Amino acid sequence: MPDIAAHPVAWLALGAVPFILGGMVKGALGVGLPLVAIPLLSLWIPGMQAMALLAVPVLLSNTWQAVEGGQVRASFQRFGGLIAAQVILTVVTVRLTLALSAAHLNIMLAMAVLLAVLSMAFKPTLHISPRREQAVGVAVGVLSGLLGGVSSLTGPVIITFLMALKLKREDFISSISVIYLTSALPLYGAMLVYGRIGTAELGLSLLALLPMGIGLMLGKTVRSRLDEVLFRRVLLIFLSLLAILLLFK
Repeated sequence: MPDIAAHPVAWLALGAVPFILGGMVKGALGVGLPLVAIPLLSLWIPGMQAMALLAVPVLLSNTWQAVEGGQVRASFQRFGGLIAAQVILTVVTVRLTLALSAAHLNIMLAMAVLLAVLSMAFKPTLHISPRREQAVGVAVGVLSGLLGGVSSLTGPVIITFLMALKLKREDFISSISVIYLTSALPLYGAMLVYGRIGTAELGLSLLALLPMGIGLMLGKTVRSRLDEVLFRRVLLIFLSLLAILLLFK
């Protein structure tokens, strides 16, 4: 694993670009920070270390959104099965990745990115009846935990599920924030326990809030000036290229 503790300034300068680009996408589309930043960082550092550098931005942003939504208890009551399955599978998956090489983790990360690209490109329209919601939710939690443990990229799976429930906008935003937070907490908690996150990563993750903030401001400007359809197409092509590069890294 590269010694980022020995050269923190150099790593911060190098890592600023992925955080700015990830922030731009989140500012323009409302989602996409880990989806862009993690595979881009993984081109020159191990995937797990890239995930560690996202810890502070992801936890702070999701905590703020979950609290602001004001429906934390209601989300836990409705999606308790999904959240429980997600927490268990995330912790188990992080533990299992300890035995995998960096090359194998890159392949799994690349596959997760490609899955996200396909989901964003084809936008599957599903309908889940109230009678099946709990069972499907647990299955989604299992898949989300598996993806989260190797890549932290749970967004496309969760978004597809919540869209299939036809939630109102406010309920959708509140629910997805709580689910994202309950996927991030066990992920980074397990990484900390298993030695995947150190003080150097946490320090750089805190400093990464600055380039991410710059990216968010740029993204809001892009959103008002660029055609969203064109922006999404460029993003999908970019992510596909990143996934291919990770496969052959």
